[in-house]
Amino acid sequence: MKKEWFEGVLKAREQAYAPYSKFKVGAFLICKDGKTFNGCNVENAAYGDTICAERTAFVSAIAAGYKPCDFEALVVTTDTKTPSSPCGSCRQVIKEMCEDDMPVFLTNIHGEVIKQTVDELLPLGFSGRDLEDVK
Repeated sequence: MKKEWFEGVLKAREQAYAPYSKFKVGAFLICKDGKTFNGCNVENAAYGDTICAERTAFVSAIAAGYKPCDFEALVVTTDTKTPSSPCGSCRQVIKEMCEDDMPVFLTNIHGEVIKQTVDELLPLGFSGRDLEDVK
């Protein structure tokens, strides 16, 4: 993982709106062309309306004109003792938007890093690519 990616994800985390859980999460999405997108969690008093950092980053990229598989890597950070993994909803979005071998770096603000692929985060996952063979 590049140093500037870690710096970027720390900055993204600082933008989080987490008044209820106090659990700030940052995401830093790197596109294959070098463009980057920040994501942070945005909580809501109606908890189901909360959006996670990972999904925020992907939604921003798609809104800017990027397409699935335009992404090189994703970095996620939390203020936890060990790096945390994305929730199930985020794993599904990551699976839909990325190639199976794309690296996902799970970090904490202390600099610990766990590197996984999309496929390792969601083994045997289902995405739109699975629908391409439907007749």
